[in-house]
Amino acid sequence: MLRYFAACLYEALLLAAVLFAAAFLFVLSFGSAVEPPRRYFFQGYLLVVMAVYFSWFWTHGGQTLAMKTWRLRLVRVDGGCVSLPIALLRFVIAVLGLVLMGVGWWWMLFDRENCTLHDRLCGTRLVKS
Repeated sequence: MLRYFAACLYEALLLAAVLFAAAFLFVLSFGSAVEPPRRYFFQGYLLVVMAVYFSWFWTHGGQTLAMKTWRLRLVRVDGGCVSLPIALLRFVIAVLGLVLMGVGWWWMLFDRENCTLHDRLCGTRLVKS
């Protein structure tokens, strides 16, 4: 479980860099994103950037850079590769779990296989690679 949290911390740093670059492109293209409705469009844009980032890596090898560093791989329960619909569903459920005070990750503390709620609901697992 410590490996998983270390990978999450590293992932947060990498994702911050990706979002910084995406925000820079947005501001160059559309100007300031402080006032509504542009602010809401900007927030949605960043959410889409995150969804693309994670779903691309999860469907192309099952590992983000942070997951490769910490030797973790996302697979289906049967050991197969994750499909795009499953990757997107996992992302949406994980975001909802974060919004609900991290319930998706708290689930891991009580799960007999140390699975997060989004993994349990999507039929995926993080395995050591």
